[in-house]
Amino acid sequence: MENKNFEVAQNDYELIAKLIHSDASPVGIDAKKTHILILNKLQELSERMERMEKKLNDMGS
Repeated sequence: MENKNFEVAQNDYELIAKLIHSDASPVGIDAKKTHILILNKLQELSERMERMEKKLNDMGS
């Protein structure tokens, strides 16, 4: 696996931190909200890939 750069712009970092923060959690984040955000983004990426694959397949036909 190649080395990945996982840096996040400071504004994005702060926004995400605010979205998932939880004073009620011992680790400081709302695990349910965090997982929902991750799963939602994965769904968006999956749908985007499907659209791109369809376009590529249509171009090859």
